[in-house]
Parts: sequence; C-alpha cells; structure tokens
Amino acid sequence: MQEQCASVEEMPQEDLVRFLLDVMHRIMVHHVFWFKEVEHQMGQERALKALADAYSNGSSVHMKRLAKELGFSLEEGLPKPLLDMDRDRLLSLLDSVAKNWLATDGVWFLSVEGKYGMNEAKRCNDSCWAHFSPFEAWSIKRLLGLSDRPGLEGLKKALKFRIYSRLNVQSICEETERSFQFQMNVCRVQAARKRKELEDYPCKSAGLVEYSYFARSIDPRIETECIGCPPDPHPEEWFCAWRFSLPEE
Repeated sequence: MQEQCASVEEMPQEDLVRFLLDVMHRIMVHHVFWFKEVEHQMGQERALKALADAYSNGSSVHMKRLAKELGFSLEEGLPKPLLDMDRDRLLSLLDSVAKNWLATDGVWFLSVEGKYGMNEAKRCNDSCWAHFSPFEAWSIKRLLGLSDRPGLEGLKKALKFRIYSRLNVQSICEETERSFQFQMNVCRVQAARKRKELEDYPCKSAGLVEYSYFARSIDPRIETECIGCPPDPHPEEWFCAWRFSLPEE
C-alpha cells in the first residue's frame, strides 16, 4: 500500500482492490463479534435466534446490492449465475470453499503455534471446536428442517452435511436400533501427514469436543463414545471412529 495516498479515490487500482478485500474481511469479523457479544450477554440460544434473523435479513440486503453493482440477477434471493451453473462445476466450487475453510483452520493453528507454541495452539483449537460444532449443528438443522430431537437418524443425515463431509471419506457401520459407529476412513489432514511420513496429528482432545458437542446439539439425548482417535492406535481402514447412542428412555 502506498503511504502517499491521501484518500481512497487516489489509490492505484491494485491497492484499491486490496482495500476492498480488506473491508470484506472486516465485515466478516464484525459479524462474528456481534454474535459472540450477544452470546456473551444473553446466552447461546438467544444468540442463535438473533443470528437467524441477522443472517437472513443481512444476506438479502447484501445480495441485492452486489447484484446491482456486479450486474447479475437474483432468483428468489439466490444469484442466477450460480443457479445456472453446471452441477459438476457447482459441486467443485463447493469443494473449493470447503478446502478454503480447512486451510483457514490450518493457518490459524500454525499462526498460534509459531508464536506461542503447540500447547497454546491445541488449547485454542479445542476451544474453537466447542463453539463451532454446536453452530454447525444448528446451521445444518436449519438447512435440513430437522426437528429439535431428530434422534440417530437425524444425526446420520446431519453428518453428511458437515463441511468435513466434502473433504474426507467417512462411513457409518455397526448400526443397531439405539446406536451406530461413525468412521473417518480418509482424513485429509492425516493423509497429508502420512504422505510426508509424519506421525498422526494427536487430534483426540479436539475430536472429543467436536463430535460430542455436534451430536448433542443435533439431539441433546445422544451420547458420544470415542472408539479410537490419534494418538490412539488405529487400523488402516480408519483414522478415528466414534459410537453415537441413544439411551433407553
């Protein structure tokens, strides 16, 4: 950025683009701060209800303004270019967005680890999952129209719509009337470490938070048991495995 610029209007094109992207980033962070402060002041349940309204109303305003500026049309509030996009390309775009999410998670971890050490990075990572897993569960329940207590069938459906489902290979097995086992057969992060001949990343502390909080947020009756997760030893066919169960009433 050139220091001699006295105003936005005087910026060179390249710096103006950087400024635009920076403003978009500020908007995203401000959105998060609003949610976190409402959650702090009024609790998660009320914060999520407020978020539902803010997201719905805000996205409508944003889409209309962007459509006008960039010259694309909307159909029932959705960008027409995306609605007309080839399905394979749209799925590819979805996967690219999912990869960006994972990359963002990774750069945050490495940033904290590089400045403050592995223990601090893991502590922050585990705490982050304590917030993100319930949020993702809430988001998926809204997307799919699941009931407050959809049971194990609801959880099985929700697991297919997590961001991770676009990145990893997962499966469900050993199903009974009141339980099922969920396996992460190919984990993008662990597979990359394996290719580099590195040991598994010890993700069990985060996984215990991630999966139990997610399942409980889908249905508060569901209990979560870790069958195995690094640094635990595991077979070749999965990196981690979890059992979800619904106790007798």
